[in-house]
Amino acid sequence: MVSRIRAIYEKVGYKVFSLVTIFLIGIILYSFLYSTNKNDTYNIELFQLSEETIRSSKTVEDPVKTELEKQRAAAELMPSYKFNDELASNQSAVISSLFEYVQDVRNAEAEEEEEEGADADNMQQMVTELRETTRLIETSENGLRLTDDMLRSLLSLPDEELITVQEEVEEIVETILESPVREENVNSKRNEAEQLIRTNENIPASVLQAAITIGRFGISANETVDQTLTEAQLEQARESVEPTKILQGQVLVQEGQVIDREIYRQLELVGMTENQSDLKPVLGLFLFVVIAVGLLFIVTQRSTDTQQKKIITLWVLAAAITISLTLMKLLSAISDNFDVEIAFLFPTALAGMIVRTLINERSAIFITFITAASAGIMLQNTFSPILQMEIVLYILFGGLAGVYLIERDDRRARLLQTSLAVAFINALFIGFYLLLSQSQYDPAEVGFYFAAALISGLLSGALTIGLLPFFEWAFGLISPMRLIELSNPNHPLLKKILTETPGTYHHSVMVANLADASCEAIGANGLLARVGCYYHDIGKTKRPQYFIENQVNIANPHDAIPPKTSRDIILAHGRQGAELLRKHKMPKEIVDIAEQHHGTSLLKYFYFKEKENNPEVTEEEYRYSGPKPQTKENAIIMAADSIEAAVRSMKDPTSEKIKKLVDAIIEDKLKDGQFDECDLTMKELKKVKNVMCETLNGIFHTRIEYPADKE
Repeated sequence: MVSRIRAIYEKVGYKVFSLVTIFLIGIILYSFLYSTNKNDTYNIELFQLSEETIRSSKTVEDPVKTELEKQRAAAELMPSYKFNDELASNQSAVISSLFEYVQDVRNAEAEEEEEEGADADNMQQMVTELRETTRLIETSENGLRLTDDMLRSLLSLPDEELITVQEEVEEIVETILESPVREENVNSKRNEAEQLIRTNENIPASVLQAAITIGRFGISANETVDQTLTEAQLEQARESVEPTKILQGQVLVQEGQVIDREIYRQLELVGMTENQSDLKPVLGLFLFVVIAVGLLFIVTQRSTDTQQKKIITLWVLAAAITISLTLMKLLSAISDNFDVEIAFLFPTALAGMIVRTLINERSAIFITFITAASAGIMLQNTFSPILQMEIVLYILFGGLAGVYLIERDDRRARLLQTSLAVAFINALFIGFYLLLSQSQYDPAEVGFYFAAALISGLLSGALTIGLLPFFEWAFGLISPMRLIELSNPNHPLLKKILTETPGTYHHSVMVANLADASCEAIGANGLLARVGCYYHDIGKTKRPQYFIENQVNIANPHDAIPPKTSRDIILAHGRQGAELLRKHKMPKEIVDIAEQHHGTSLLKYFYFKEKENNPEVTEEEYRYSGPKPQTKENAIIMAADSIEAAVRSMKDPTSEKIKKLVDAIIEDKLKDGQFDECDLTMKELKKVKNVMCETLNGIFHTRIEYPADKE
């Protein structure tokens, strides 16, 4: 697979390929999330029997029932009233004015009688005049309706008695109006005033009917509705009504129940009829995916890895996400068959541990967050509004525990220990979940949840171990655990080197020490460099006696053959080693180290030896076929290989001699262009030189000669 990916990558370029890969990850993520959370729709018709129990797939407001509740709240609200304390005095003043009109008309008529004499029609004239005078009162809102007989009785009453009647009626009206009188109580209060007037001995019988009419007229509502305040209270009452909602998981219709108009309206409201399509979940999931792939793009682009490594990282993340989502889909599919929350069985640290082992910590943390958020959407029960938050936190804590507790060079046994630690963190979270939950759990359910936490942690480790070889094969990666396995001295190829070329084996171990320490100093993969060094000279097992470190108690065979033949033997060991490693299906990184550890360096000794006999010889004929080192690790191994061999051949090595030799060899490699195709910087080269000098000084330190003991 990695070869196909590399071919496509080389054809379209990094930018296009990375964007297409991120887009593909977005499609995978969206497809799984949408397939799990799409709304269920039903083919239902009015007044038919429901074939199954239907629950609401989401929480929505029911506007019809909300409006009914608002109307009910408004109807139950009592209006606010305001008391008019001036009405009693106003009505008393009106009554007083009426009696004054009577007095004025009668006084005016009395003057005319003195001048002209008495006239039988004078009374009728006074009645007419009085009616004209009181017309304004009669046409008012509570119009006073006095008959001619009533007016005549008032006009006929002596002054003292008229004043008495006025005072009694005013007192009765004022007394009643001192208390609140509402519109609906006006008639009863008027009846009360009438009864008081009828029983009043100070009111003559001749004017009783007129007094009753005036008294009833004086009684009006003095406590009226405060429209402004009432309207404000009505609005407040309506606004205080909580929206009536159809809750997610609420039963809308039972199996066998008739689907009436109200039920059908609710089903339409939640978008569960076949003729409806709700775009909100579609858009919501789209925004979630945009956030996820956007962060993925940022995480990838800010990495200091090579472009090719970034592409591999994206594909590893895509595979890890796909595996995680597939497991979630399986759990979601069978969750309805259980009464307990089986989502806790999900291996919380699986994706994070795989990515941490193969890539780096930053990518592992990112995929842990994405996995947790996706699980909250895919593994939610029917009552979760958006996310199943306990599942999100469960996977987040367990996943981060796996990421931070695992080490990149962990062995498989250590990986299982890490999975036990993840199980412990899972169990702690289950304890938190059960203690804070409002639900009651029986012992069997509690036991299941803690067992699920343990299984989740162990599955994380077991699946990581099981899937790592697949990832290594599919993406051409080599995990730290695989490297540790390859470093085992019992490996067949290492045994071959040890038994057939012991000098080369010792040389390889020394080079491994130099390369490992140097790589760690600059942040490169020291473990890869160490294991690669163990195998880098395996090509020497073809003809071990032609390499100086294996020439023990034998003559140098190169002395008996021409330089060209020696050249062919020496230059071939890199290529032959790579072929042998490929034959044994060794990882590409190890093969590359064997092939590139000499780059295109010049075989100087035999080149100059041939030049003594053939001045026309060219350097290209005596150079390794390469390629030049493509990575920092390969470049450091090249330098360490040459430096170790040179220092080992020195007589009486000292710190100064070692430093000069290290500087000279690395400077020679630089000038020869051997580091041109890797991203090793001058600053890193300086660190490499310092570390190599320190390591070599520790190996080839000068022994102190102690004087012999004297007896």
